[in-house]
Amino acid sequence: MSPTATDSIKTNLGEAGSHVKQAASQAGQAAKGAASAAGEELRLGKAQVKSELADGALAGIAALEQAGAASREQVDALMDKGRDLVDSAADLIRERPLASFGMAFAAGWIIAKLARGNSK
Repeated sequence: MSPTATDSIKTNLGEAGSHVKQAASQAGQAAKGAASAAGEELRLGKAQVKSELADGALAGIAALEQAGAASREQVDALMDKGRDLVDSAADLIRERPLASFGMAFAAGWIIAKLARGNSK
């Protein structure tokens, strides 16, 4: 007896169901593989971010250390200028004591006037 149309439909539907089931299985495996690859990429990216942040922190620490040295250099330069200014003032006082006394007296008088004018 030859297969009937109903038997052919059942066979074809069974085969189609088998193919759909296999396709679903393959899709699930592909999704798992993609998720695994994405997870691996995420872990790699996280490690790279941590590495860059650590390098940035080290560079920042090095910059702070250099800033301390630079500030010491600036303070030393200012101290040298201050010493030079005091030395030149001392030389001026030795050369012209009366003029220096007059200028100091005038400066004191002006400061006193300003202080009294602000307190009223």
